[in-house]
Amino acid sequence: MRTINGDDVNEAVAGCMAALRPAVERDWEDVKAGRLEWSCRATAFHLVEAFTAYSSRLAGGVTAGRLPLRVSLAEGADNTGVLDVVEATGALLAAAVRTAPPGVRAFHVQPFGSADREGFAAMAVTETLLHTHDIAEGLGLAYEPSAALAESVLTWLFPHVQPGPEPWPTLLWATGRGELPGRAPVTDWNWYNNLVIPAERVTLTGIRPAAARDLRLGGDGGFDWIEGGPYEGTRDASGFLVKAYEAGVHRPEFGVFALVRHEDGRAIGGIGFHGAPNEEGWVEVGYDLAEGARGQGYATEALRTLTERALARDDVSMVIATIEHANIPSQRVVSRAGFTRATVEEERIARDQHGMDDGLQLYIRRA
Repeated sequence: MRTINGDDVNEAVAGCMAALRPAVERDWEDVKAGRLEWSCRATAFHLVEAFTAYSSRLAGGVTAGRLPLRVSLAEGADNTGVLDVVEATGALLAAAVRTAPPGVRAFHVQPFGSADREGFAAMAVTETLLHTHDIAEGLGLAYEPSAALAESVLTWLFPHVQPGPEPWPTLLWATGRGELPGRAPVTDWNWYNNLVIPAERVTLTGIRPAAARDLRLGGDGGFDWIEGGPYEGTRDASGFLVKAYEAGVHRPEFGVFALVRHEDGRAIGGIGFHGAPNEEGWVEVGYDLAEGARGQGYATEALRTLTERALARDDVSMVIATIEHANIPSQRVVSRAGFTRATVEEERIARDQHGMDDGLQLYIRRA
């Protein structure tokens, strides 16, 4: 799996320097940056603000919100000076990403309130690629980053965006900066850091499309697994996530999560949904654990946490689980998590209208 990191930040910033330094003698103050309302100079300084905020939050492990920090340029700084500061603060962020411990998260408002070190790297790369494009467009300069960088940020921050024929035009389209054949223009957009949901002894850590692809192919998805993990169900679920991503129907809130144990930071299993809620508000959940983590209540804890979060949403009326008749341990897990066995009529409807296999039992928990 290609994990996005500090080297990618440096590569993106180097591309920015190569594209913009030849035009430092131009007027940046009175020229808008592409489709933005900001000037080219203000857009370049925005990169400084973003890099400074990201690196300080990540290095400090800031989780409670934005730091009371403000940056400014020295009076009289010219365009060369602005780019020097972009380059320097980009290097600081790259260093913060490299030295941040695995699993550490810090505040970022969009959309789930935090990001890990890979998320901050991906956001910095995205900011750099897009705003270099904006400035270059305003100044009439040629610019196109590597396809690998564009693809990385798409799989890291845009799990809701169906991949297009080429990653860079897809990223421009997804952020309202271009057209893509067969797709409507984008006028409102957001990126998605992976969702993490804390429970008592484990954290449910959202699996990104890039990590899901690696898990499906037999990799570790970037997680440190205990012996015997990931189990077959997590790999299968990751494959379904990749298919949903490729079809453009993946919703991160209803994706797949690795169960990361607090005591040692190791992944012990997976849990997730089979897709977004249907028109009736039903959503199906599944889970598994590596053998060494079974019998300790982890599955019950994770299932209860994820189910209660789902049922708090307006678009979910019922969470369901389908379990084989002979799988008594899993039946006990769902029962301890507050699920009850469906009625005969409910099981008949699930089979006739929703395609549930005859060999499965239906368990439900309502809002």
